[in-house]
Amino acid sequence: MRLTDLKIRKLKQRDKPYRLSDGLGLYLQVQPTGSKLWQLRYQFMGKEKLLSMGKYPAISLAKAREKRDEAKTHLAEGIDPAVQKKIDKIDAETKARMTFKQIADEYYDNLVDRGLAKATLRKKRWHIDELAKPLHSRPIDQITAAELLHLLKPIERSGRRETTKKLRATISAVFRLAMVTMRATADPSAALKDALLPPKVKPRAAIIDEKEFGELLRRLDAYKGWPTIPAAMKFQILTGTRPGEARGARKHEIDLDERSWTIPATRMKMRREHKIPLSKQAYEIVLENWSKFDEVTLIFPSLVSTRKLLSENAFNTVLRRIGYSGEEVTAHGFRSTISTILNERQHNPDVIEAVLAHQDPNAIRRTYNRAGYWEQRVKLMQIWADLCDELRQK
Repeated sequence: MRLTDLKIRKLKQRDKPYRLSDGLGLYLQVQPTGSKLWQLRYQFMGKEKLLSMGKYPAISLAKAREKRDEAKTHLAEGIDPAVQKKIDKIDAETKARMTFKQIADEYYDNLVDRGLAKATLRKKRWHIDELAKPLHSRPIDQITAAELLHLLKPIERSGRRETTKKLRATISAVFRLAMVTMRATADPSAALKDALLPPKVKPRAAIIDEKEFGELLRRLDAYKGWPTIPAAMKFQILTGTRPGEARGARKHEIDLDERSWTIPATRMKMRREHKIPLSKQAYEIVLENWSKFDEVTLIFPSLVSTRKLLSENAFNTVLRRIGYSGEEVTAHGFRSTISTILNERQHNPDVIEAVLAHQDPNAIRRTYNRAGYWEQRVKLMQIWADLCDELRQK
């Protein structure tokens, strides 16, 4: 006998669960607590299965019958209703997280879990929170290439072509995440590559004349401010590293016996570990700045706190104070100085590239450069350090 709403409302709980049939496999199970649950018994691939369909009265009798009929339709099409229910649930949860901002935040969390550098994370956060703000509330599957072009072009026209390029890359990464999580079917930003102007490559300001570089080294020696900063700058110059890599040098990265410095992949621009031989001069700087306190792990800590790095602007601030403008030289430009002077003195260009941790596009050569050039790099780093001493004395 089929159920009615009146009959269901009058049902009483018992000591044990019991069921009442509505026909075609649909049952209402009454729990000892009094709650009433809809269930559907069916067979799929020769096995009897049970599908829960919700509570009464949240799921009315009419709605329960409708769900039963849908399940029967799926069975007729060879689809297991229980599997379809899971798919529908995933689809509903997915649609609840459909805006660009929600997916962009998931993408950012993935970057944090991967351990990307703090500077990289700050840029990605800026891209998402500020530059891509007009997209925040937009359903990601409705965003078009034209809409993205409208967002990117004003940034490009302001002269920030590099920012435009990197923002497009961030947006593309968000769309790729949306695609693999079934929240978007395509990446509209891919169509914009030829619609945006390429960045204008502006080399870092650098002194490449040997006499002028010697003068810079003398001014650095004569600097009267806090000594840790010029020491860190000299260490950067002697090791051919980037400013951030030198500022972040830590005790556990230095092998005092081997006289080498191994920068972990997480702190390198190309995310590859880089081992550097230390010249006698670089080694002396390490010893002079090595703290006797175990809790101080940085070689060149901040004046504010021994647990903090020197600020990103520390090196360039010193350069300004000793008389150099940003158009004349920057701390990033020291690598150009090293490359230019050593190449002009006709040292092996492959060894110079290995010193600067530049990645060779040829995978076989790249492996050899990292492994086979160690002895040559040891010699070249000492030659460079001695040359710096010679240039500052002239």
